Formats: sequence, C-alpha cells, structure tokens
Amino acid sequence: MKTVALKFVRQARSRLTVANRILQTLAAAFVASTFAMPVFAEINLVFGTYAADKPTTTVKKYKPFLQYLSAEMTKVMGEQVNIKMKIAKKYETGIDHLANGEVDFARFGPASYITVHERDNGIQIAAMESKNGQKRFKGIIAVHADSDLQSLSDLAGQSFAFGDPLSTIGRYLAQSHLINAGVTSQDLSGHAYLERHDKVGSAVGAGRFAAGALKESTFKKLVKSGVPIKTLFEFENVTKPWLTASGMDLKVFNAMRQVMLNTTAPDILKSISQDGFAEGADADYDFIRTAMKHSGTF
Repeated sequence: MKTVALKFVRQARSRLTVANRILQTLAAAFVASTFAMPVFAEINLVFGTYAADKPTTTVKKYKPFLQYLSAEMTKVMGEQVNIKMKIAKKYETGIDHLANGEVDFARFGPASYITVHERDNGIQIAAMESKNGQKRFKGIIAVHADSDLQSLSDLAGQSFAFGDPLSTIGRYLAQSHLINAGVTSQDLSGHAYLERHDKVGSAVGAGRFAAGALKESTFKKLVKSGVPIKTLFEFENVTKPWLTASGMDLKVFNAMRQVMLNTTAPDILKSISQDGFAEGADADYDFIRTAMKHSGTF
C-alpha cells in the first residue's frame, strides 16, 4: 500500500512539473510576443472639401489620392493612419467644418483659404498644388460658341453667371476683371450665382446667360462633352492649398507634408494635381486678397 502511495505522489509531482513547464513556456511566449511585436496606435483623420462639381465626381476625384496618402503616412509614422472623407455641399459649410475642427485637413480654393484663415490663423498650409511646375493656372470667362462678343466690355447690357458666392474664379477674380473692363453689376442685364463650375458652363451653353466664369479644367471637360461654349477671356488664379486644422499634431503635419511634397507618381496625382505639390506660404495668396476687396465695388 505504501509503495502504491509513493508511486501516486511521484506521478502527481511529475504532472505538476510538466504543467509548470508548459505555463512557463506560454508565459515566455506571451512576453516575447508582447514586446517583440510593434504596437500600432491608430491615427484617424477626416479630410474635408466642398463640391465645386458634382458630389459623386468629387468623391471619385479624391479617393485614390487619399488612400495613397493614408498608406504613405502610415509608413512614415510607423502608426496606422486612417482617412475618411467629408464632402460639404456648399463652400460655406466646408469652411465651417475646417474652422470648427470638424475635419482635420482640407483642400480649398484660394478665397476659401483666405476666409477660413481670417477666422482661425492657426490653420496652416501643408502644400500647394503645382500646375506645370507653377503655382498659377487659368480661369475662364466663357460665352456661347455662337456668340459675337469680343471683349469683357461688350458684356455691358448682358447677363452673367457666377459660381459660388465664395468662389475665387467663379466670383472674386471674375468680378475684379469685369470692374477693370468698366462693367459692374449695374451694367449687367442680370446675374446669378449657380454654385458649381459645371452648372455655370452648362447654363451658358444652353443660352440662359451670355457669359459665365469657371475653372479651365471644367471648361475643357464641358467642351469635350459637346457643350457649345468658347473662351472670351482668361485670367490667372493661384493653385489650391491643402490646409490643416489649427492644433494638428506636429508629427502628423510633418508626415503629411513630407508625403505630399515627395509624391511624383502620375497615376496617383492625375485627378488631384498632375504635377505634384509645392511648398506654399500665406503670401502666395495676397493678390487674391486684393481681388476680393476689389470685388466689393461690383
């Protein structure tokens, strides 16, 4: 009986030893995996803009670049960066989103940048879009393809379609050039704000207005699609800034800026800025500030 009891004790001790070894091995594996594997924190960002064209066109335009930006920032920071999109229907709403911190970064037109920067001077320019290596591109004042109007001064007594009331091309620069040509709102037979560039071009092509202001890229798309419009006058605008909300973490800002300035892949840039990005400063938009003040006399 004593021999059987001793045998039982030895077997029990053996089982405990094996169990302890298994527990020690599992504990060691857990510690090793915990400290050997990198722990990724997630950085969640919201990108905002407004629909200068159709909302569906806007989403399609930005999605590839935002996916690329997310992946590249993740590599730079060593932390997972997720980006969601928030599209405002109106310029005003988009400006509110950035000023109120509802989005973390945004792509605006120059006039919207000036407006939001006046509300919060902590908003920063991450980068500016580049066009043929430059920071300037064209705006168009278009007329119907059959129009016999030859100059801006000929628009006296005619109707005019503007874009959004806060649009750089669609309002401020167009009005400034009309004033320089001696045409103010009192000289027009009528005018209206149609909000989007594509709506302006289509309205002029349909004969609803004698002329209208829109960006060159939208003008070319409309002409290609068969809308009967042509150029009456073209003028310079400064490229769009990509802005970060006030208080953005400096590491996130620097990573975003680094990725944007180093992006050269044509397939990534084609829907945003075909020639990539350039460094930007507030002073790049001074002539827009002048035009905005000038348009006050329209």
